[in-house]
Amino acid sequence: MTDPLLQIEGLTANAQNLEILHGIDLTINHGEIHAIMGPNGSGKSTLANVLAGHPQYRVTGGRVLFNGEDLLAKRPDERGRRGLFLAFQNPEAIPGVSVVQFLRQALSNRTGVDLTVLELRLKVMDAMKALGMSSGFADRYLNEGFSGGERKRNEVLQMAVLQPELAVMDETDSGLDIDALKTVAEGVNRLTGPERGFLIITHYQRLLDYITPHFVHILLDGRLVESGGPEVAARLETDGYEGIRQQLGV
Repeated sequence: MTDPLLQIEGLTANAQNLEILHGIDLTINHGEIHAIMGPNGSGKSTLANVLAGHPQYRVTGGRVLFNGEDLLAKRPDERGRRGLFLAFQNPEAIPGVSVVQFLRQALSNRTGVDLTVLELRLKVMDAMKALGMSSGFADRYLNEGFSGGERKRNEVLQMAVLQPELAVMDETDSGLDIDALKTVAEGVNRLTGPERGFLIITHYQRLLDYITPHFVHILLDGRLVESGGPEVAARLETDGYEGIRQQLGV
């Protein structure tokens, strides 16, 4: 029996001395897609940042195992090299660094293999073609002047090239129009498989209309209050978060 890909046990965390996560328990196995849904301020992005090792957040209890190893004991760069990827809600622009330059360095850090510029460019072009992206995208400066949809597609391109074992997507659907949403969802669906897990963090069901999760979890006030299949998201769409609060008495 193999270890779960990600195992979170009793995780508590705070930021600026304010407790945000109150005992999160979650297990993700290889090949699974999990969605966490919750309103603003529920702790969704805090969970994503804690997993990635953001220094602003302090873990106060519990443990997180990634492929059986203590994730919390590792630096953020070590977590990335081990195969953890965070797709940001608002990716930063890096003027002067092209997409292909960024990917070459990131892939070298991830795999320890230095591809030539030509090898990397061919790899990136193959990934961009599969994602339906223009070839000129590779030479643009990272996220500089990108639309919201282009920034999110660039995150999916990074996943396609870096091939992480666990992709944490923090509100990737935020600010996307329907066409960009479909493009991002199609890219994620191409990357799913038995060797990889996804943790998709979102406000709304609309992304889950195009990506079918195995499990859906509702996060309220820093606690996972309900878990189930896609029917949980459908019920949430009907009843809203306040309706769920009333039903569960939380």
